[in-house]
Amino acid sequence: MHERALVRDLEQLLEEGGLGGSFLVRDLDTGEELALGPDLPYPTASLAKVPLALATVERIHLGELDGARTVEVVPGRDSTPGPIGLAQFRHPVRLAVEDLLYLATALSDNTAAELLFESTPPELVADVLRRVGVHGITVRHGIAEVATTPLGALAPGDAHLALELAIGAPTEGHGHPVRQLDVTHASSGSARAYVDLLQEVWRPTVVAAPVAERVRGLLGANMLRQRLSPDFASDSALWSSKTGTVLNCRHEVGVVEHADGQTLAVAALTESRVPAVVQPGAEALMGRVARGLHDHLRAR
Repeated sequence: MHERALVRDLEQLLEEGGLGGSFLVRDLDTGEELALGPDLPYPTASLAKVPLALATVERIHLGELDGARTVEVVPGRDSTPGPIGLAQFRHPVRLAVEDLLYLATALSDNTAAELLFESTPPELVADVLRRVGVHGITVRHGIAEVATTPLGALAPGDAHLALELAIGAPTEGHGHPVRQLDVTHASSGSARAYVDLLQEVWRPTVVAAPVAERVRGLLGANMLRQRLSPDFASDSALWSSKTGTVLNCRHEVGVVEHADGQTLAVAALTESRVPAVVQPGAEALMGRVARGLHDHLRAR
C-alpha cells in the first residue's frame, strides 16, 4: 500500500473510533520515519516521568544527588492521588531515591514522582532536555497538578461530566479551561519530541552511556502494558515504554527492539471524543494504528 493511502486509512480508523492523535514511528538507526500529525502538542501527564527519570539518573551519575538517600513517606501527609503505588499504602515507609525512581517509571506511581520532583524540580528537568538537544517537550509542574483534575472531585457515576467538559471545551490554540489539558499551562509534548527523547536514550550522543542504560532499564520494567504492548511485545521483540493518562488523553511512547537488530521508536499521543473512563477499544485502536505505521516502515 502506498504510504499516503496508508495514512489516510489510519486517519479514518481514528476518526471512526472517536480518537484524535499524534503518532510517529522511527527507525533509530536509519532515521526513516512514518507519522500522523507528529508535531501536534498534547498535555502529556505521566509521560513527563520519562524526562524526570533521565534528569534524576543523570544527577545521580554526576554525584549531585545521592540515589541511596532515603525519603520518609507518610500516608496522607506525603501522598499524591493515584490508583496504585504509595498512594495506597496505609503505613509510613522509607524508600531510597533510586527506588522511588523505579516506582515512578515502572508503576507510574504519582507519589514517587512527586517526591522526585522535590529533588529535581521542573526547571532542572527542562535544563537537561535543553542540554541533550530535545525540543518540544515542556515540563512545567509536578505530578500532583495532573492528579487533581475535575474527575477526582466527582462520584464515579458522574465521571462522564468531567469527560464531557474535557471533550467539548478546547480552544483552537490548544488552550482549555481545564488547566491539565491546556498545553500552555500543562506539561506537554508531541510524538516527534518524545521520539527524539527516546532516540537519545537508545542511541546516546550527549547523554552518558550509563545514564542511558539505566533509563532504558526503567522503561523496560514498565508494568502498565494494556495499550501498545499487545501489538509490540513478543518472544522476538522487546518492548520498553511509558504511558500517560489525563481525562480523555491516553498516550504511550516506547521502543521495540527486534531480534534481527532493527530498533524502532514509537509514540502514540491521543485524545478521545467518547466520554467514558474505561475504553479498551480506544487503547486497542492506538495499538492498531501504531502497528500499521510500524509494519509499513519495517517493510521498506
